[in-house]
Amino acid sequence: QVQLVESGGGLVQPGGSLRLSCAASGTIGIIYVMDWYRQAPGKQRELVATINNGGSTSYADSVKGRFTISRDNAKNTVYLQMNSLKPEDSAVYFCSLSNPYVYWGQGTQVIVSS
Repeated sequence: QVQLVESGGGLVQPGGSLRLSCAASGTIGIIYVMDWYRQAPGKQRELVATINNGGSTSYADSVKGRFTISRDNAKNTVYLQMNSLKPEDSAVYFCSLSNPYVYWGQGTQVIVSS
């Protein structure tokens, strides 16, 4: 079993920044992919960013150039640095780990509003 705990969400003004963290514990394994998803009210959950074991990353077009995903393998933690936040970035953000079973965190809310 794997447990994922997100943190770092909150209320921020448009143009501001937040850094989300997701700490993994349990039987993680060596090779795994970690992702950040988000889900806004009334919308489907969407993939925001992915990072694999080798550090390769990919991003949704809507966040390219503004968000950065990174990971600290020693701490089994993945981060999402979010800059230049927009109101449309408001959502509950979830991290997931695939090894290849898929595990989810409980989510952390991000609200971008003036």
